[in-house]
Amino acid sequence: MQRRLILFLLFAGAALAQKPSFTVGWSIYAGWTPYFYMNKAGILRKWADKYGIAIKVQRFDYAPSLDAFVAKNIDACAMTNMEALDMPAASGVPTTVVLIGDYSNGNDALLVRGGLQMKDLASKKLLLVQKTVSEYLFDRAMTIAGQRDQIKKVRLVNTSDSDIATAFMGDTGANAVVTWKPMVSQIVKQKGVTSLFNSSQIPGEILDLTVVRSAVLARPEGQRFAKALAGAWYEMLSQMSSDKVLAAIAEGSQDTLESYKEQLSTTKMFYTPQSAVEFGSAPDLKTKMALVRQFCFDHGLLGANTKSVDEVAVKYPDGTVQGKADRVRLVFDLQYMQAAAQGKL
Repeated sequence: MQRRLILFLLFAGAALAQKPSFTVGWSIYAGWTPYFYMNKAGILRKWADKYGIAIKVQRFDYAPSLDAFVAKNIDACAMTNMEALDMPAASGVPTTVVLIGDYSNGNDALLVRGGLQMKDLASKKLLLVQKTVSEYLFDRAMTIAGQRDQIKKVRLVNTSDSDIATAFMGDTGANAVVTWKPMVSQIVKQKGVTSLFNSSQIPGEILDLTVVRSAVLARPEGQRFAKALAGAWYEMLSQMSSDKVLAAIAEGSQDTLESYKEQLSTTKMFYTPQSAVEFGSAPDLKTKMALVRQFCFDHGLLGANTKSVDEVAVKYPDGTVQGKADRVRLVFDLQYMQAAAQGKL
């Protein structure tokens, strides 16, 4: 009898060890910190168990999360639409959007000291995380202000998102900074600091997504992974009307409930799968993505050998492609959000 029990335990342990395992990378941002809560509260485990897989969650600084995704060290990552293009897609790693979480509606901002205006920024020192949406927001701000020809004269200083608030506040020689909340909220409290431009002036252009490597989704267990992510995501979002849940999410960024609520006030969250599907199906998405894709190409972010913007193509839910059909590197796939909306997960 004891021998049978030992054999059973060995076989059970082997089966558990063979359970497909996936890792999601996230970094601090109002629309991504929920991954901390989903993991801590057991929501991810519940949905992973349902689909016979294991899901791990790993926190990174933002740029390192992108590097880990491109290096295939993680299977999914929370990132913006621009980084999905200029990091994995430009690196030849086909990527699929499985969740459209929100868009920045004031979370990202260009802040300045001493009452500077757009026309004053030439030759000034500006901190930001380069090759990210911070650079895109700065470009759009200057362009809309009619100062596009001055962009190259600004001294951009690449600064990690985990250091940028203290770096700017501690360096009076830094004239401007582009970053996102909660760092924006910390910096703007400083005396003499004002906001010149924020993402509410370009609504829907900075999208916050969960993406999965397309090669992962090509496997049956990868499909189960995406379904589990969608199921867990919308279960979590349905609980975000509770202050208790919001406070628990805020812990993920060592934040307060009040601060996290303030960040959410400038985040257009798609709390229901239906709202995310509607946004992902709208023709306007293509218009906004065309702006982002052109920015990436103009700034050499699609790869040094990329001769045309069309060499890194985007495929949309209706089957249309921006760029060369044989060069699709980013796909918007609504099926997992649609399954959630239809109660089919």
